[in-house]
Amino acid sequence: MRKLWFAFAGLLGLAVVPLHLGAQENLKPESKKPAITLKVQVTFTESEGEKKLANLPYTFFIRVGEQGQIPAPWTKVRVGSRVPVATSNDKGTAQFQYIDVGTNIDARGYLAEEGRFDIYLDLERSWVEGAVPVQAEKAMNSPNDPDTGHFKEPIIRQFRTELTLNMRDGQSIQNTQAADPISGRIITTTVAINVAK
Repeated sequence: MRKLWFAFAGLLGLAVVPLHLGAQENLKPESKKPAITLKVQVTFTESEGEKKLANLPYTFFIRVGEQGQIPAPWTKVRVGSRVPVATSNDKGTAQFQYIDVGTNIDARGYLAEEGRFDIYLDLERSWVEGAVPVQAEKAMNSPNDPDTGHFKEPIIRQFRTELTLNMRDGQSIQNTQAADPISGRIITTTVAINVAK
């Protein structure tokens, strides 16, 4: 009877082992899709009438996320200078505050339907255009200064837009055009994307 019990237990063990191995094979993680990286170019074109003043391209890469999954990482580009602007404290003493002037780009992308991509962009461009004389407090000026009573402050112009574009690989879109209400300068933005190989 004991031998019969051991034989039965052995046969049962042989039957369970293949089932257990088969279950482990089914638990193998699915192979991940390869990550997609896009090469993005944002170009700011500035003009007055027919005259082109500047053509400023910025090229960077973004890693594409999937909609509904973990948010795709932002890619950020910062280019510019710090411009001094005169201020005065409570005692009337001259001080300078530095303001960032240049180009700021925040971008990220998601995979959309039919192999297209949703590109999210936050674009900002600022520039110095001339200066204006400002009446100064007497305490802010040196008594030996021949221009006492005045100093020049920079005029800082600004353009900003937030947008979402649905694009395909190799596409270029001219998407925003705006005119500065004071100077009349026209700013046009163009976005182009390519899947990085």
